[in-house]
Amino acid sequence: MPTAAPPGPDVASEYWKWKYREVAPDAPPPPLKGRAKLINWLRYHWLWLVAGIAILCVAGSMLRNILGIGQMKPDYVVAYIGKNPLPENAAQALTERLEGLGQDVNGDNRVAVELRQYATARTGEAETAFYYSYAADSQLLADITAADSCLFLMEDPDRVQKSYQILANLDGTPPVEGEYTAMDKVYPLHELPAFADLSELPELYLGRRCFYDEKLAAKQGASMALWQALTEGAAK
Repeated sequence: MPTAAPPGPDVASEYWKWKYREVAPDAPPPPLKGRAKLINWLRYHWLWLVAGIAILCVAGSMLRNILGIGQMKPDYVVAYIGKNPLPENAAQALTERLEGLGQDVNGDNRVAVELRQYATARTGEAETAFYYSYAADSQLLADITAADSCLFLMEDPDRVQKSYQILANLDGTPPVEGEYTAMDKVYPLHELPAFADLSELPELYLGRRCFYDEKLAAKQGASMALWQALTEGAAK
């Protein structure tokens, strides 16, 4: 007769002993320091950092534009009014000559002239040309309303005077009411000694803004000194 096997270990009991055994918790990792801490932070926050920098850049740019920080403020603003934009070499030659005859009005130790070009009859497809022309007229009207430009370089001064009535007599006085001609209000540019050597300039006429408001006229007094320098020696 076979001998009975000795009783085996109590499996259930061993399992519960293992399940409820005392296990020491793992020691916490040492705190990160220095460069390792920075790298770890960037790993989880880099997207927020990039977004924050982008927002700050946009806000800073808007603030600089609003306050004019870092922007060159011109001593003079001169408007060109013609059918098409001036050739680049002509625009550069005009700007340099105007700056050479101007003065440092705003005290930033340099003479700067902003030449604004209002091309009122662009060529090209009819629809595109219309929008360009409309935009130029709107910008010119805004310039006139704000009295930014006091000196005007024009291809067709009669058309300008008929449209806007902004040109003063040569002595600076406003024209009589209802006078829409540019006669005796402008100088042909090629007849002015100040521009006689600039052969690259197209046929243009120089005029100045008339003012009916004394306060506004006083504000733009600096441009009158430039007018005198540009027209010195001209035949009247």
